[in-house]
Amino acid sequence: MTVIIDTAPKPFKPQLAGVRLFGSALVALGVFLSGFVISEPAPYELLMAVQIALWFLLGLKISRAVAPLLILFLLFNIGGMFSLTVMNDISGGPMYIAVSLFLALSSVFYAAIIEDDHRRLTLIFQAWVAGATITSMLGILGYFHAFPGAEVFTLYDRAKGAFQDPNVFGPYLVAPALYLMYRILSGSLARAPIYVTGLLILVLGIFLSFSRAAWGLFLFAAVALVVVMLLKERTAAFRLKIFSLSIAAVLVLMVAIAGAMQSKKVSELFLNRAKLVQEYDGARLGRFERHKLGFLMSMERPLGLGPMVLGKMFGEDEHNIWLKSLTTYGWLGFVSYVTLMWATLIIGFRSLLRERPWQPYLMVAWICLLGHALIGNVIDIDHWRHAYMLFGIVWGCFALEQAHKRRNRLAAPQARPIV
Repeated sequence: MTVIIDTAPKPFKPQLAGVRLFGSALVALGVFLSGFVISEPAPYELLMAVQIALWFLLGLKISRAVAPLLILFLLFNIGGMFSLTVMNDISGGPMYIAVSLFLALSSVFYAAIIEDDHRRLTLIFQAWVAGATITSMLGILGYFHAFPGAEVFTLYDRAKGAFQDPNVFGPYLVAPALYLMYRILSGSLARAPIYVTGLLILVLGIFLSFSRAAWGLFLFAAVALVVVMLLKERTAAFRLKIFSLSIAAVLVLMVAIAGAMQSKKVSELFLNRAKLVQEYDGARLGRFERHKLGFLMSMERPLGLGPMVLGKMFGEDEHNIWLKSLTTYGWLGFVSYVTLMWATLIIGFRSLLRERPWQPYLMVAWICLLGHALIGNVIDIDHWRHAYMLFGIVWGCFALEQAHKRRNRLAAPQARPIV
């Protein structure tokens, strides 16, 4: 596959409009399938691998604005390749890095495809909402054993939907839930019941995942969304609308969660999971002590330990994205990932309140990515497909903003010298 770095991006225009439409439909289908990863390789990987190759072969280009995302991800994965050289048992390591490379390329693909046409953001988020709603319903039905065999959608009495892990299932639902919140707060009241119904399904799925990271992520993201919208829209009428709808939404969610808590099974598990520090967090060789030992070991090993090595040593994985980048990708990977995260948050923040067609999608993606950076202190988000999608969305919007500025400069009348 040939990837072209172009300093002056031009719209990707296949000869036939039908090809372009079909390509956009494939993008939406890929996002929809991201909610169904109950086995690997999942349909998402297979479809994305094919369409990424096709799009770039047909002429999709990586612009100067998106190139830093590609470079940082390449450096990150080169660090992972170096870490393979220090492993005593290399089994599983190459496949882990291969998946990392694929996900990195998927992030660059999302950025490029968004820069090509900002209207694909609507398709992406609509497909994400659809996939998240279905997988959330599967998790809810599975949790309450609504039909024979429904337990396949649970793990350790926690809803996981069509995922392998409740701790990935819960955070996956946050971005589409936030998107529906935005539609409720900014759209007409006539469509609000549809959005509210979808939001309740997603929030109940997040709650029944019993993932503390997902709970914290959703709470942070919901509050941040309201704050950003209040900063953006400064009219008294709009602020009153947001305040009123926010209060109403909180009350509805509290009633829904209170209803779920009537189940003894739900209430007991909630009280157990609601503890800030679990026994496996603070115990000897628990999560926090493993973080300390892992960082100390990484300081002596610039190439890292190799994929999954720390988990084999201590019986549990890193559960910390910063430590994971050190142990699996070495010092080069760590510096690359920290740089990537900070750069992504900075470029997103600079355009966060600008009135653009893509501003709502940037706002949702940026808030969710910031939340993922925060929960990354207690959980490993390395191979979370939706996290890479969030990176791609923010960089795609950044590329759109750069193109918008270039057009404005070219359209501005040139001042004539005074003779």
